[in-house]
Amino acid sequence: MIGRSEEYAKMFELEGQLWWYRNLHERVVTALERQFGDRRDIQILDAGCGTGGMLDFLRRRGYTQLRGIDGSTDAVAFCNERGFSVTFLDLTTLASFEPAIQYDAIICNDVFCYFTESELPPLLLALARRLKSEGILVSNNNAFSVFEGQHDIAVGILRRFVLTDFEQLMPPTGLRIQRATYWSFVLSPMILLMRRWQRLQLRLGWQKPENAQSDVYLPSHWLNETLYRIVRTEQKFMSRTPFGSSLFMVVSSQHPSVK
Repeated sequence: MIGRSEEYAKMFELEGQLWWYRNLHERVVTALERQFGDRRDIQILDAGCGTGGMLDFLRRRGYTQLRGIDGSTDAVAFCNERGFSVTFLDLTTLASFEPAIQYDAIICNDVFCYFTESELPPLLLALARRLKSEGILVSNNNAFSVFEGQHDIAVGILRRFVLTDFEQLMPPTGLRIQRATYWSFVLSPMILLMRRWQRLQLRLGWQKPENAQSDVYLPSHWLNETLYRIVRTEQKFMSRTPFGSSLFMVVSSQHPSVK
């Protein structure tokens, strides 16, 4: 999404309110608490932190050792507005960035979709080398190509994933998937219908690719709260679902340390 200033502005404005971000942030904290309990002093890196919404959520939950990196000057500027000291970094150069520093947890949400097939394995290896022996990588990803729509065009998504993609990518890097689930399962028919309508508009020329808009917008309060509660209930009673527009994973090192 680098270079799309208007999309970063929408993200900055809505991350704390929009149902989708709220659910994602809560999923991340649940994963951290499952691994580290009540500890709030763990070292956390948000790799591809965007406008800092995840970092802000973690700070409000009491986490104190927070670090962010992002390859967009717009994102870094918004993070600075939130009071975070975030480093500007092209993630393709992560291997040479502070190689001696390791983290208890690395968060990498909706980032891998911006990397080519040749760029992604080195990035995963660089992330693996930043994990402490008991550390975890928490990652959310765009899932299933059937959900492609104007949103993908608007934010520059290169690809979508299924779990088997990561099951093949992780082992050579020394990473192992602990838990994974697709989500927004209950809402997936609605999302799919919306995305198919978007694709039809593009195919018929009713909408131009250069004018494509992302799905980052705030619906009415009652609808936003209803969608939030639906997905929250899904998370509570369905720990793993077979389908959805996102794939959430908790990943750990296969070895005591990856060198």
